[in-house]
Amino acid sequence: MIKTKADLRHFLSEDLKRFGSKPSLKDWVMKNEVWYIFRYQRMLRHVEFYQNSGKFKPAYFLYFFIYKRLCYKLKIDIKPNNIGPGLRIYHLGALIRIKTNCRIGKNCSLQPGVVIGNKNLEDDGSFVTVGDNSFFGIGSKVFGAVVLGNNIVVGANSVVVKSVPDNCVVAGIPAKIIKNKSKIIK
Repeated sequence: MIKTKADLRHFLSEDLKRFGSKPSLKDWVMKNEVWYIFRYQRMLRHVEFYQNSGKFKPAYFLYFFIYKRLCYKLKIDIKPNNIGPGLRIYHLGALIRIKTNCRIGKNCSLQPGVVIGNKNLEDDGSFVTVGDNSFFGIGSKVFGAVVLGNNIVVGANSVVVKSVPDNCVVAGIPAKIIKNKSKIIK
């Protein structure tokens, strides 16, 4: 959670490390998707900071307004305070949705079409926990009360409905463990 300016700087610097480099003036003028994604991630982190710190309410409403506008425009719906530092969104396209009942660790990579959390309109109380260094392929979905371990890869168009241990690659509908990376390394 981002509560202080130091936390905000840490989260923004970790996101920038994963992002590569800041978009240039050319990206802003040409309205490239790199510029939109970078701006969305910065707005998300600022909304988290102002929401948790309770400081300077007018700034919170300004950032929240810009954040919601970008959510609608880019088709990205990530609720604040769900993702740790080092978020990486690769492309725009299909809807990316992460509901409020999720906790995702650091260094999460998201492709277009990722949905994490239940799809019901009302909250059924199921909680999704994802560890550090996770990668979600195009169109992957995670539903129900599941725990995904550290260093996992979820393949494209996979539907995860069961818990997954650390260091695994999962794919399919419903997702099954294809490869356990810890057995290969040792």
